[in-house]
Amino acid sequence: MVGKELITQLLAQGNTVTALYNKTPLPDFNSPLLKQIQCNILDVSGLEEAMDGIAQVYHCAAIVTFSKKRKRELFKINIEGTANIVNAALDAGVKKMVYVSSVAALGRIREGELINESMNWTEETSNSNYGQSKYLAELEVWRGIGEGLDAVIVNPVIILGPGDWSSGSTQIFKNVFEEFPWYSEGVTGFVDVRDVAEVMIRLMNSNINAERFILSAGNRTYREICTLMANAFGKKPPHKKVTPGLAKIVWRLEAIKSFFTGKEPLVTKETARTALTMANFDNSKLKKYLPDFSYRQIDDSIINSCTVLQQKLNSP
Repeated sequence: MVGKELITQLLAQGNTVTALYNKTPLPDFNSPLLKQIQCNILDVSGLEEAMDGIAQVYHCAAIVTFSKKRKRELFKINIEGTANIVNAALDAGVKKMVYVSSVAALGRIREGELINESMNWTEETSNSNYGQSKYLAELEVWRGIGEGLDAVIVNPVIILGPGDWSSGSTQIFKNVFEEFPWYSEGVTGFVDVRDVAEVMIRLMNSNINAERFILSAGNRTYREICTLMANAFGKKPPHKKVTPGLAKIVWRLEAIKSFFTGKEPLVTKETARTALTMANFDNSKLKKYLPDFSYRQIDDSIINSCTVLQQKLNSP
């Protein structure tokens, strides 16, 4: 979702773009300014060839999973893949890179604390392998900076947008559309995918280097967000509160179900705890570096996303 929106905005500005895809090229693009190349980020020689003559690199590729079964794959793609991107960029003489990390790399299990860019993942402040993988991937970017690569890191919160709702953060829209009855009073940040892409381009075209930025339009409860989505879809909002005790039962049942079916669990121990966490993110640093930038309102982002998603459902 982020990559597609980023390409859309770059093309609209008249940029020539080379986009790497793993298995399937992005549809809906018919521009002479866009070239799509199949290349896995574990393919070192392929990356070196693709990056020849490239001035700017946006690194959005990653796996997002909270399944323990996929830990090895998660670390290989997110960490080793990022190291490969950094090395290829250094070898190609790339002028600048923007890396899409996550607030999970900051360690978001911090009750009563305002989370900012000075914080990092630790065993005590994070409960997911995903968060650790993004933190270690960031270290590869910092290594690249130490070796002479200009780079900036962005740490988005939950990204709102009309992406593929069978995966990623857009799944929350699907759950609400299907009238999933449970809600959590946990708090986290939310941001529009269009804002994420715009900030990335602004940071790329600035003199800002060796910095990381939390990207968040504001902190809201999951219940508020799901209710807004339900209202926009014309669906019944969640009405059953998830308690810590109930969450423990659910993730254990999902683990048993996953064991027998082989499918990834809908809820894991990590995601259950995260949904109950009061994670408040400080978005003030970006405003100091890009004072003329302003985030879209979260309510408007949800209405726009729901409208586009419904149009996709209704289209033949």
